This record gives sequence, structure tokens and C-alpha cells, in this order.
Amino acid sequence: MLEPLRIAIVASSRHPIAQPFAGGLEAHVWHLTRSLTLAGHDVTLFAGAGSDLPVESDRLRGELFEPSDAARSDVSMPPPEVLRDHHAYLSLMLSFSRNPDDFDVIHNHSLHHLPVAMGPAVDTPMVTTLHTPPTPWLESALALAPETRCVAVSRHTARAWSHVLGPIPVVHNGVELNRWPLGDGGDDLVWFGRFVPEKGAHLAIEAARIAGRRLRLAGPVSDETYFRDRVAPFLGDRVRYEGHLHQHQLARLLGSCGAALVTPVWDEPYGLVVAESLACGTPVAGFARGGIPEIVGDTAGVLVAGGDVDALAEAAERAFSFDRREVRRRAETACSDIAMIDRYTDIYAELVADRNRRCVRSSAQALSA
Repeated sequence: MLEPLRIAIVASSRHPIAQPFAGGLEAHVWHLTRSLTLAGHDVTLFAGAGSDLPVESDRLRGELFEPSDAARSDVSMPPPEVLRDHHAYLSLMLSFSRNPDDFDVIHNHSLHHLPVAMGPAVDTPMVTTLHTPPTPWLESALALAPETRCVAVSRHTARAWSHVLGPIPVVHNGVELNRWPLGDGGDDLVWFGRFVPEKGAHLAIEAARIAGRRLRLAGPVSDETYFRDRVAPFLGDRVRYEGHLHQHQLARLLGSCGAALVTPVWDEPYGLVVAESLACGTPVAGFARGGIPEIVGDTAGVLVAGGDVDALAEAAERAFSFDRREVRRRAETACSDIAMIDRYTDIYAELVADRNRRCVRSSAQALSA
């Protein structure tokens, strides 16, 4: 059995790991941090201020640095939030470099390039989870640090990065199943996620109309213009916005609906909303994009071509006939937090063992010199 480890988890410098979540990445880090802590590890979370987890947190603060008036007046001055992100991650990685014995493992979940670019200068072993397709800054950093240990959240995401990294392991994001209990279902459809164009809530509204079903919506309004123009005009008796819900409220909503609509207009790297729906026994009707087919499989939903709203409406009706217990079993086998933690702790153990072997070799070389 793996001895308890001192684990540093690096998340977003802008968002707290707190409910209600800013997005799927924050929800994933929340579940991972909680599960590792419950497994007996000593976890330190580096994230935006305001985490609601019972671990040491809030240590990655963008407001630590404010440029002088002279620096602000320079033509190279970037947007303030860009500079705050840069300073937060720079100071964090320098701290790791200066204090290599503070942690046994660093687990990087940030989307910023600096943790990856500076990783080779840190003695503490680090693994980076890739939650997105390639972005310019992150791709640049990985191209210059190809020895960086990476895992992907789906086979789809691993393939997207293969031109830079070659084959890399896949660890599907897991959900804490006892926090997403099996529900009895109902007659309504549900859609949840961030209200931004790429998540496609407007397509869910249209599919529900065609299917003749009520639709219940939930999630943060991340793009107010999009919500005002593409969602709000359709709210009423048939389409209801439930708000930006805490986890237990969202689980209750999912469990009370007959099927969940998943409507991305881009290739989702994973699709945490799918895993959460399946955990509640709620089958998915969605677009077969990105990593979504890997989660749904053949027993937990109906997937159609991206953007085909008529086919999605038909898929929604078919989804209502699925056995909710079978859907829940798919979550237990494909996206449980237990499987995720087991896989990550195996990776941590490999990293620690590699570091120990390097230390032994260095000591032997020093003695023989």
C-alpha cells in the first residue's frame, strides 16, 4: 500500500476550487483534492482565493504583485489579469525550485504554460494533466520540455497532443459516486454547464422543443450576451433556468430528470457533465464529439452527429427507455473516483521511485568521486 504522500495540486490562479464551480476543470480538481485527502494524503491546493475544501489552500494569489506606475505606462504592459497569472505561476514555480523537499509530488492542472516550462528546473517530480486540446503557449512549453510527465483526460485528448508528446497515458476524470446518487428520473430533460456558445445550450433548447419535452437548465452564466440573446428569450413554462447550483442541488436535479442533453459545438476533451449524469442514472442524449463517446459507451446513452438537432431530439426520446441502474453501472466502471485515484497514485508512486533512484545514483557517484 502506498505510504501517505505530500501532494501539491496546482490549479487556476483566477478561480477558487469552490462551489458552485466556475467550470468542469474546477469541479474535477475539487473532487480529486477531496478524494486524495480522504485517502490519507497530505494535500496542499494552489488555486484562486476562496477554496471550500478542508485542505491548506489559497496560496496561489495573483494579487501578490502590482506593477509600478512606470511599468504600467510601458507599451509592453499586458492586460492586468495576464500579468497576475504570470506572476502567480512564476512565484509558485520558483518556490518549488527553492524548496524541493516540501512535497513528494506536484500535480499540475493549470492551463498556464509556466508550470510546464519551469518543471525541468524543479527537483520535485511533477505530472501534468492535459485537460484541453493544444494551445499555443502550452504547446510551446511542452515542445521545449518533452520529458515532462503528462497524462490526458481522454483518448481523444491524448491523440490531439500526440504530435508533440507521442503516446501518453489516459486517466479519465472521476466523480465521487456517493455524492451523485441514483435518482428515480422523471419526464423532463436537463442540460447543465457553462452558458457559453461552445457548450450549445441553444441547441438543447431547440431539441427539447422538437421532442415536446420540458427542459431544465443549470450552470453559471459565463457569457452574459450569449445568455441574453440565445437562452433568455426562450425561458418560461417549457424551459426553466434553475440557476448556478451547488453540487448536491445539481445531483438532485439530474436524478429527477429522464435524460440529459449534451450539446457541445466543439470537441470536448472529456465531458464531466456526462460522468455526473451517468452517476445519477440519467442517460445521455448528445453529440458524439471529442471524448464523450468514451464515457457514454454503448449502455448509457444515445449519441448523434454533432449539430444534428433533429437527430438529438429523437435520441432524447430513446434515452428515456434506458435502465437507470445500467446507466449507473456504466459510471461505476468508467468514471468513478476510486478508479481515478488508484491510477493517479500509481503514477505518483512511479515518480517518487524514479526520484529515489536518481538520488541513490547521485550519492553513489559522489562517494566514488
